[in-house]
Amino acid sequence: MTILDLPDFADALPARGRLLGLDLGEKTIGLAISDRDRSLASPLETLRRGRFRKDAEALRALLAEREVAGLVLGLPVNMDGSEGPRCQSTRQFARNLEREAGIALPVTFWDERLSTAAVERLLIEEADMTRARRAAVVDKMAAAYILQSALDALTEAGRSAPGL
Repeated sequence: MTILDLPDFADALPARGRLLGLDLGEKTIGLAISDRDRSLASPLETLRRGRFRKDAEALRALLAEREVAGLVLGLPVNMDGSEGPRCQSTRQFARNLEREAGIALPVTFWDERLSTAAVERLLIEEADMTRARRAAVVDKMAAAYILQSALDALTEAGRSAPGL
């Protein structure tokens, strides 16, 4: 696994293949999956976090089952753009996926500032969900929001590349 910036991440991916988006929380991991053409992100599931090995086993099974080509991890950057302990934890999680779990896929980080707030607002205003129902879906919806933002950026970068 190599952690790459978005242009290098795009270059490391096969022409088609799903991406998995992860929103890492302290208690859960929200997951979202793209289609093979990488145009649409869909919420997938929320994993209850446990020990790293258990989390990695669940991810490894999902990666194989869904034929995932790369990972997009939400990076919880502070509002001022600085990186704090949560960013360090996310970066370490990504390194551990390869070192300890043997997951060797291209990885990129995506700034997730305000993703959960945007999803919460959508669920309240548009879907009129109760607090309990929002709690059950917000992590996987935030992962989809993060992944869709990265997919849109990949598409835009592809459109602006010479010869495309």
